[in-house]
Amino acid sequence: MRQLTALDAQFLHAESATTAVHVAGVAILDPACAPSGAITRDDLVALLRRRVHLAPALRLRLADVPLGLDHPYWTEDPGFDPADHVYETTLAEPGLLADEVARIHERHLDRGRPLWEMHLIHGLADGKVAVYTKVHHCAIDGVSGAETLAALLDVAPEECVPARPDPGDEDGRVTAPDTVTMLARAATRTLAHPLGALGSLRRTVADLDAVPLVAGLPGARIVARAARLLTGDRRPIPDLPPAPVPRTPFNGPVSARRRVAYGSLPLAEVKRVGQAFGISVNDVVMALCASALRAWLVEHDALPDRPLVAAVPVAVRTSRASERAGNQLSAMIAPLATDVAGPRERLHAVAAAMRAAKRRFARSPATWLRELPALLPPAVTPYATGPVFRLAATAFPPINLIVSNVPGPQFPLYLSGAKLEAYYPMSVLSDVSGALNITCFSYDGNLDFGVVACPDHVEDAGRLVEHLGAALEELVALIPPPAPAPPGPAKPAAGKPAGKPAARRAAGRKTSKAHARS
Repeated sequence: MRQLTALDAQFLHAESATTAVHVAGVAILDPACAPSGAITRDDLVALLRRRVHLAPALRLRLADVPLGLDHPYWTEDPGFDPADHVYETTLAEPGLLADEVARIHERHLDRGRPLWEMHLIHGLADGKVAVYTKVHHCAIDGVSGAETLAALLDVAPEECVPARPDPGDEDGRVTAPDTVTMLARAATRTLAHPLGALGSLRRTVADLDAVPLVAGLPGARIVARAARLLTGDRRPIPDLPPAPVPRTPFNGPVSARRRVAYGSLPLAEVKRVGQAFGISVNDVVMALCASALRAWLVEHDALPDRPLVAAVPVAVRTSRASERAGNQLSAMIAPLATDVAGPRERLHAVAAAMRAAKRRFARSPATWLRELPALLPPAVTPYATGPVFRLAATAFPPINLIVSNVPGPQFPLYLSGAKLEAYYPMSVLSDVSGALNITCFSYDGNLDFGVVACPDHVEDAGRLVEHLGAALEELVALIPPPAPAPPGPAKPAAGKPAGKPAARRAAGRKTSKAHARS
């Protein structure tokens, strides 16, 4: 039996008329090397039927507990057929892909069957096609989403068919308990909840100085340190700098409408910046986002005098994690230095903030993201999540946006023989997390960015992608030119042997002059 965790259930219950909670991605494919030179819906359905055993989350549906007394369970869908989840459409014009993806991204998934869809989109330029896939966030997080995608891909145009499990092997099957067992477990869980909630509260208080919004309250650090001491944890844990969340156009209740934008940056250039300034690729990505956000806010005369605050999801994967549905993640909270005008100074400020967040996370991985949902009884969660999120968005936004960076393979991959040219990830908007989400996926020498926005707050999401490119150019221009290499020994003149003393003396004189000039 597999039951949704409190965090999984929160993703489920955060869904509303204005919030669709799924993670998604757009794969751009070149079918020129596919066996038939094209990709069809039948090709995708056949591929899924051969590979779906490698992605367990795709064949599971929810089994609700009567009266909502406990978190739902996962169970195998007895009538599962991948064909029921694959759709096909053709664009009227090649440039309309972002609009089509936005329309699909707005729509909720059907909870009566496994929570995913795949859309094959024709009509792109140069004969290329797009495959947009979305899976509910209660079933996967960003990393397990990448693993699910990888289960469908090959390292060569020729498909390598994986071995299927023994049809008689029932060990891998997931079934929900019967109604009586569900109710009995719900009663036991309800009776035990106060004790479990106390444990979650204790762990949350120990992380109080890392919880968004609460960390800025007077005495939060003192209370957190005292809570850690009471649990016997006397390790020195770095303090995080205070990060009050400014008001921006990105915050406030979102509508049901979405805009998407996407683009790619060369990973080699990002690495050059990182090497030149002694920081990580992820720090450069965060600095690029900070610069793009600052430029957009300046354009809209909305730049606050304090840095924007971003939540950065962090995978906390365990062994055999890819074989389970659900989320295994935490988050770091970091200021983005959007208040710093100079690109060099902004880069260093973002890198310093990320180093502080990483040091804190390494010493004490934040658990508040999964502990806070566990404070409420399961029967209350469906009714409390939406109002709490909307109240927080209106009165005290805990963050300005989510920025996520998911690592991917640095070699070409193929889907049904078609080459994967880019993969643009897209994620969730909600009242509490803000009307803007930036997700990055590294693949085959590029950083592929997917931007999702609510047009009631951010109408021109494409400008943020343009600003990302300009930000990289700005940082590359700051890289100091390489120092000239010291000249080597002069070559002997033609016809004069190098071994003669006169040639060695001449070479020595030339070298000395060269060093003197340098």
